[in-house]
Amino acid sequence: MDNFQKEIDERANLALSNKFELLLFRLGSDQNDAKSELFGINVFKLREIVPMPPITKAAGMKSPLLGMANIRGQFIPVIDLPAVAGCTPETGLNLLLVTEYARSTQAFAVESVDDIVRLNWSQIHTAESGISSRNITSIACLDDKTNSMAMVLDVEQILHDVIPSVRDVKAEDVKLKAFNIKPGSVAIVAEDSKVARQMLEQGLKVMGIPAVMHTTGKEAWEKIKLMAQQAMTEGVSIHDKIAMVLTDLEMPEMDGFTLTRNIKSDMGLKNIPVVIHSSLSGSANEDHVRKVGANGYVAKFEINELSAVIHKVLEEAVK
Repeated sequence: MDNFQKEIDERANLALSNKFELLLFRLGSDQNDAKSELFGINVFKLREIVPMPPITKAAGMKSPLLGMANIRGQFIPVIDLPAVAGCTPETGLNLLLVTEYARSTQAFAVESVDDIVRLNWSQIHTAESGISSRNITSIACLDDKTNSMAMVLDVEQILHDVIPSVRDVKAEDVKLKAFNIKPGSVAIVAEDSKVARQMLEQGLKVMGIPAVMHTTGKEAWEKIKLMAQQAMTEGVSIHDKIAMVLTDLEMPEMDGFTLTRNIKSDMGLKNIPVVIHSSLSGSANEDHVRKVGANGYVAKFEINELSAVIHKVLEEAVK
């Protein structure tokens, strides 16, 4: 476990090359087909892995919340991940994955940890059309020769369902600002989590910013290139088509760092404001944001902070 923690900083540098590392773990046998599937979570989300500690269950707490655990003096909620995924542990809940995610700390109880693998985001494919579970955001292709795969969890969806601290965006929640956007232009949004995408769409609608939603960085990049070609054909500025780009970091096929770098390295696109909106916080990511040239960075999900960052970068874009 100590070696695992020491290597976190080294892994941060992978983000600039469209790569990341995935922790592989097991939750037990699937309740439908009795197989033990591999699941994955980005190493960046992990604070530590600890043996299962004593759990204190509060009154009224229901499954899949197991209770609260004291981890280094901090009481954090523990989520029964096999229960969420529809699995039955064969040897019990033996480990906690302690995660720092979207401004909160929580732990996921799992049966066992298998490995850490280094992958390119091109090896990750969106699962929305092929997997029925609402808690799976993508499929990781681990080895083409053996056809081995792992299901990447949609942690945002799980937390949204289990811990009622984040709910739908409402107009009365937003301190409205006047956004400097040309009539007819849109925000290009890239976000692979369904629940996060819905919240962003609601938030931008409340702000009065028209948006075109995409589930991967690659989809967004293809749309941006298409709109740039349309602008050239029509003899208008790219800003008449695209007001800004709002992107997540972790996405199948192309991550947000690569999407941002593609935009900022293109002479015709580099002045498009780019805001990175991610659950991955910390100084390493903020350094990478600056290196790839993003105009703003905000951690998920507080609508007024997002609104303020968008307002700032749009104002700066016209100076």
